[in-house]
Amino acid sequence: MSIFKAYDIRGIVGKELTEDLALKIGRGFATLLKPKTVVIARDMRPHSPGLANAVMEGLCMQGVDVIDIGMASTPMCYFANGSLKADASIMITASHNPGEYNGFKLCRADAVPISGQTGIKELEQLVHNETFDPLPAARGQIHQKDIVSDYVEHIQAFADIGTPLHICVDYANAMGIAEAAVFKDLFRYDELFANYDGSFPNHEANPLQEETFEALQAKVRAGTYDFGIAFDGDADRVGFVDEKGDIVSMDMITALIAESLLQKLAPQSAGEKGVVFYDLRSSKAVKELIEASGGDARMCRVGHAFIKAQMREANAVFAGELSGHYYFRENYFTESAGLAVIYIANLVSNRGKTLSELVAPIRKYRASGEINSKVKDPKWVFRKIKDTFPEASTFELDGLSVELDDWWFNVRMSNTEPLCRLNLEAPTAEKMEKKRDLVLDLIRNC
Repeated sequence: MSIFKAYDIRGIVGKELTEDLALKIGRGFATLLKPKTVVIARDMRPHSPGLANAVMEGLCMQGVDVIDIGMASTPMCYFANGSLKADASIMITASHNPGEYNGFKLCRADAVPISGQTGIKELEQLVHNETFDPLPAARGQIHQKDIVSDYVEHIQAFADIGTPLHICVDYANAMGIAEAAVFKDLFRYDELFANYDGSFPNHEANPLQEETFEALQAKVRAGTYDFGIAFDGDADRVGFVDEKGDIVSMDMITALIAESLLQKLAPQSAGEKGVVFYDLRSSKAVKELIEASGGDARMCRVGHAFIKAQMREANAVFAGELSGHYYFRENYFTESAGLAVIYIANLVSNRGKTLSELVAPIRKYRASGEINSKVKDPKWVFRKIKDTFPEASTFELDGLSVELDDWWFNVRMSNTEPLCRLNLEAPTAEKMEKKRDLVLDLIRNC
């Protein structure tokens, strides 16, 4: 299987991804984009410095100047790309993947992501065939740049902390340690797994997996915290637990951030109705709160490249994805986990309510969570569903979404496996379970 994926380049170091290949990727990237300057950043994995050096060598060979910002979170890399007016950027990271993996997240100018459809496949061919531009007479130069203080100043400008807060932060030994620089002097926080270690000795750096929250939950329940947070490996995602140590689903956080942001926007907007995109798998309570807060709620398909493109087209102020990605116009329409935390902190510190109390009114419905089923023919699944629910309103933004009287579901197909993914929501747990089983039987009998 190719390491050139739909959204990035990612593979096992030494087996699928080598420094020699990284050098060729640097040369291919320069050939593809013809940039003058490229920002390079890396995570804390032990092989990231070598891969970064190889990519930079490939770029310099092609006459490209490199702005090396060193070890940084992915949101910091996006910020550097946009704020330094670079022509492109490469973040060396494998995000939440295990320690043996590494990879590259690629962007054009203004942190516009490069996906499989917008350049990664062309880059793969350039690298495979070694069809690089001829070497120029002059090599590119490498310039070191520390952007942390600029990023912190930029993100902290959106803080509005009233009552002092005390939070707990789980870094998972990864790049959240760097991202948390934005919290300095805003509130008090205690730390878990606060030393860099790319072998992830304590737990996987993936807030989509509930078991990765266990240490954070235990710490919060044993202390007096306003809430807890857990970063993923490159700190472009963040998960939350409330003051009781209970996990708060990512769509509830999307709704709360949208509410906080829209309230901050309102006095300055001069009639602008801020556009907010929400993951189509989200509870319909998300749309309801966005609209109640004066926003223009719009559904988006899954995947950061699609979401960022939709945001740019609509000049949206915010978007939230069920995977814990939170996208902000203020950070070049890209993720900032630190800013997501600050918006939640703004709400908790100024509302006189705990995080669980803020979430309670929007936790109106009961969701199934994402359930995978193996299928032979995805097209037959869609046809069977439409035939079974002729009275439903349906649309195909991403997979098939089906809306009925007081319940709905979405069925999506995996890009890499013969899997059908179901998300379903109903007003009560009893009805959700009944409808979930009905639709699962339908899918699995196809």
